[in-house]
Amino acid sequence: MIVQLGQIVDALGGELVGGGREIVISRISPLETAQADSISFLSNPRYATQMAASRAACVVVAPAMRELAAQRGACIVAANPYVYFAKLTQFWKMQQQGMRPVGVHPSAVVDPTAEIAPDAYIGPLCVVGAGVRIGAATVLRSRITVSDGCEIGERCLLHPGVVIGADGFGFANEAGQWIKIEQLGKVRIGNDVEIGANTCIDRGALDDTVIEDGVKLDNLVQIAHNVHVGAHSVIAGNAGVAGSARIGQGCSIGGAANILGHLTIADGTSISPTSMVTRSIRQPGLYTGIFPLQTNEQWEKNAASLKQLHVLRERIKKLESALEGAKQQ
Repeated sequence: MIVQLGQIVDALGGELVGGGREIVISRISPLETAQADSISFLSNPRYATQMAASRAACVVVAPAMRELAAQRGACIVAANPYVYFAKLTQFWKMQQQGMRPVGVHPSAVVDPTAEIAPDAYIGPLCVVGAGVRIGAATVLRSRITVSDGCEIGERCLLHPGVVIGADGFGFANEAGQWIKIEQLGKVRIGNDVEIGANTCIDRGALDDTVIEDGVKLDNLVQIAHNVHVGAHSVIAGNAGVAGSARIGQGCSIGGAANILGHLTIADGTSISPTSMVTRSIRQPGLYTGIFPLQTNEQWEKNAASLKQLHVLRERIKKLESALEGAKQQ
C-alpha cells in the first residue's frame, strides 16, 4: 500500500514539518528497522539517538522533539505520538482492507428474536441466542457465542472464540453432592469494548454481569458471574476475576493476575502481573504480590530483603551461637 504524507495529515491531523506532502509512505516501521519509505514514531525521548540514526522518511514526535526531529528530515508533530501511532494503524488498516463488513455471514446461526443493528457484523460460525441485542458497528469476528438475553453495545469488537453469557459457576452442596444454581441474569456490555480471543464472560446468577464502556479485555480472560468492570479499565491475558468482584473505572489488571470474589477495587488502581488480590483495595495505586498483597513500594522493599534471607539466617545463627557461648562462660 502507498500513501502520501499529505493524506495522513489530512486524515489524522498534526503538523507536517521539514518535508513535503507528496512524500510517499508504504509501511509503518519501528525506528531501528525503518526504511526510506517508512513512517515511524518517537514517544519516549530516551530513544532520540535511534531517531537521529533512523532511515525513516518521516517520524511522528511530540512538540518538545520538534527541532531535533526536523534536523533529520520530515516529521509530524503531534501532542501524543503514541496515540497518533494508534490512529495511524487504524487508518492504515482501513486503507488496506476498505470498509469493514456488515451483515450476517451465511454460516452464522442467529435466533430470529435477536436484534442485530443493520451495520453490525456477525462473522463465520458465530451463534447468537434468543433475545440478544447487538449495537451499531459492532463486529463479531468468528466462532463467537452470545447466549440468550445478553446485550452488546455499539462499536464493540469481539475476537474469535469469545463466549458471552455461559452459566456462572454456581452450585449448592447437599449431602456431598452439588446441586446446580440456575444462572438467571445476563451479560450487559457497553460501547467501545474490545474482547480478546477465547475470553469468557459468565452471565449473572440473579443480577447481571456488567462490562462498562471502553473496557479492553485481552485473550483468555475469565470474568465470572455478577462481576462489574468499570469504564475504560483494561485486563491483560490469562487474568481471572471471581464472582461478584467489582473493579472500578480506569483500572489496569496485569496478565495472569487473579482477583478473588466479592472484592472491590478502587477507581484508577493498577495490579501487577501474576498478583493475587485477596482483599479489597480502597485507595488507588500500583499493587504487587501474592501473599499478602501490598503496595508496590512495600513489595519491592520486602523482595529485596527476601534476597538476603539466607545471609541473614546465617548471621542470626552465629549470633545465637555466640550468645549461647557467653551464657556458658
